[in-house]
Amino acid sequence: MAIPVLLTLFTLGLGGGVQAQVVERGRLFFNSQHGDTWSCATCHGTPPVGQGKHATTGKSIEPLAPAFNPKRLTDAAKVEKWFRRNCKDVLNRECSAAEKADVLAYLQSLKP
Repeated sequence: MAIPVLLTLFTLGLGGGVQAQVVERGRLFFNSQHGDTWSCATCHGTPPVGQGKHATTGKSIEPLAPAFNPKRLTDAAKVEKWFRRNCKDVLNRECSAAEKADVLAYLQSLKP
């Protein structure tokens, strides 16, 4: 699975392993509006465990949390592409490694 590998890579500079504070930062980041009026949750839901819907196109989005969609976040290249596209949509910039680690930790923490 790509998440543990990416979490390790993204958290190398954070001075330690993934902790409860990282999960909480990820939850806050995911649910907060950035830039214009969007948050990650705008399209993926709060929490992102069910079907989402793109705010502009109306396209259906499969659940984002891996525990609810085993195909999600399993390919490192696709995860990087997802972050690149979605961070630019929501933040108007790329996400930092710390932001990616926080979001991945949050998504991985969601359980049925």
